[in-house]
Amino acid sequence: MTTTAPGPVPPRSTSGRLWRAGRMPLAVITVLVVAAVLLSLGEEQFPSGYLEPGSPEPHGSRALARLLGEDSDVTVARTSPEAVRAVERSGDDTLLLLMLDHRLLPEELDTLAGLETDTFLVQPSLRSLTTFAPGADVTGRAHDDRAQAPDCALPDAALAGDAEVAGEVYSAEPGVEALGCYPSGDGFSVLQVARSDGSTTTVLGTGAPLTNRDLDAAGNAALMLNLIDAEHVVWLRPDPPQEVGSASPWDLVPPGVRWSLVPLALALLLFALWRGRRMGALVPEALPVVVRAAETTEGRAGLYQSRQARDRVGAALREGFLERSVPRLGLNPDAGPDAVVAAVAERSGADPQAVAPLLYPAQPDPYTADDAAMLRLSEELDRLSEDLR
Repeated sequence: MTTTAPGPVPPRSTSGRLWRAGRMPLAVITVLVVAAVLLSLGEEQFPSGYLEPGSPEPHGSRALARLLGEDSDVTVARTSPEAVRAVERSGDDTLLLLMLDHRLLPEELDTLAGLETDTFLVQPSLRSLTTFAPGADVTGRAHDDRAQAPDCALPDAALAGDAEVAGEVYSAEPGVEALGCYPSGDGFSVLQVARSDGSTTTVLGTGAPLTNRDLDAAGNAALMLNLIDAEHVVWLRPDPPQEVGSASPWDLVPPGVRWSLVPLALALLLFALWRGRRMGALVPEALPVVVRAAETTEGRAGLYQSRQARDRVGAALREGFLERSVPRLGLNPDAGPDAVVAAVAERSGADPQAVAPLLYPAQPDPYTADDAAMLRLSEELDRLSEDLR
C-alpha cells in the first residue's frame, strides 16, 4: 500500500484577507449611512403660521401657493421693503397679496398703496382699508359658515360659484366705484373697489378660503385662483416686529427724578452721621436726695386717713389679694366670685361662708365701719394669704 504525501497549501491571496478583515466595518458604516439618510428625510422643516405660504398645516397656505405657482410667478415677501422691490421688478401684470397688515406701520401701508398696482387684501385692518380702498368700510360680520352664492356681476366670482367666505362684510360709500359679491346682512364678503390710479383693490373678509383646510371646500379654490390672477403675484406676509434692544427700569425713570435722588441720598447720609455720632461714655450722676421705697405708700395712707376713706382702703386690700392669689389658684383673671371663693376655701381649708364676705362684701361693708374693722380685714387677708402658700 502506497500513500501520497500531501502537497503544499497554496498561500491565501491578499485581496481575500483584506475583504475578510474589512467586511464587518464596511457593513457597519453602510448601515449607519443608510440610517442617517432615512432619518434626514423626515427632518425637513416647514415654516408654520396662519396663511404661511410654505406651511402644510391646516391653517397654512402651501396648497394655494403651489397652485398659483403653476401659472404665475409667486414672490414671497416678509417685509414691506421686500414687497416694494418685488413689485418694482415685476411687469405691469402684477398683484400684491397682502395679509396680516396689522404688523405694518402706517407709513409702510402708504408706501405700498402708492405702487399703483392691483391689490388683494385679506381681512384688512381699518387703517389698511382706508389706505387701499378709500370709501370702503366694515359694516358687520357674517356668521353663517355655509357656502354663499356670489349674487353679483363680477366674472371671477360668478365663475367660481358658491364659496365659504363668511367673515367680515364691507360696503362702499355712494359715489365710489365698487362691486360687491356674496352679500350678507349689510355688506358683502368680497368687495372690489376701483382706485383713482386705475388699479383695483379686492377685499376679502376672511382668510379661511386661502388655508389648506378650506381651500377645497365648495368653490373656494376657484374663487381664489380667479381673484388672484396675475402674471406676477407678490405674496406679502409680514413677519412679527422684532424687538430691538431693551430698556432697564432705570432707563425708564425720567432724568428729573434721577437728579432728585442725589440730594435725597445726601440728606440720608447727613442724618445717619448725625444720629450715629459718638456721645462718649456714660457718666453716673448722683441723686440729690434718697427717697425711701415706702414713702409713696405712707403718703397715700395718710391721705386716706385724713379723708376717712376706709372704703377705698378696703377695696385696695381686696384687689391686691385677688391679683396675687387668683393666678396661683389656676383661675383666669375674669373668674367669677363663686369660683374664686370656692377655690380659696378649698386651698386654705377655710369656711366658704367666712371667705365670701371677706373678699366680696355686701353693702354696707362691715369691715369699713371703723379703723378697728379695717385693721381686722387686713389681718384676715394676710392670714388667708399665708394659708394659700
